Amino acid sequence: MEVKELIEMLAKESGNTLYMTLVSTALAYLIGIPLGIALVTTAKDGLTTELYINKCLNFITNIVRSIPFLILLIAIIPFTKLVAGKSYGPTATVVPLVVAAIPFIARMVEASILEVDAGVVEAAQSMGASPLQIIYKVLLPEAKTSLINGATIALATILGYSAMAGVVAGGGLGDVAIRYGYYRYQTDIMIITVVLLIIYVQILQGIGTRIARATDKRIRE
Repeated sequence: MEVKELIEMLAKESGNTLYMTLVSTALAYLIGIPLGIALVTTAKDGLTTELYINKCLNFITNIVRSIPFLILLIAIIPFTKLVAGKSYGPTATVVPLVVAAIPFIARMVEASILEVDAGVVEAAQSMGASPLQIIYKVLLPEAKTSLINGATIALATILGYSAMAGVVAGGGLGDVAIRYGYYRYQTDIMIITVVLLIIYVQILQGIGTRIARATDKRIRE
């Protein structure tokens, strides 16, 4: 393969990798945040104690989290076809990435909210705030820095998942690594894709850390 072709291919698949990662993370957070909040608020001593609902949510979350991504990727191919119209390519890969990321993100959100000082919540309750007001005006703002750190970790994890999708022609740098580095024994291309993935993780990690530090009240004080 000529150098120009290689650069064009890597540029295109890098874009696909970032597309899959960012879109999947955004979609997963739309469901993961409410799920994480529900896991906290319905628990024992939560804002709206609903133990039955809490047990069901925990059960479902734990089951999905227990399935290795590669197995999940293959297992839900019929669902992926139903949603995306096909089972291969970057857009189709977004489906299993979202499914795998939702429980992971929900647990990250749950952990972030549980870090909030109980005294702040009690103060809001004593002032007559409703559960919904406490969630949006107390819990989420107080957990903001931790949530951003969690999002940074989620991005790096989902980027790693996207590389695995190359096994089923999911596109992205993982697909390049498998097609050329594994099947065609082109070690140089394999090394390049690994280096690019490391660089992207470092960039995302750096951006997330900067944003988290900028929103951390403890640092500003």
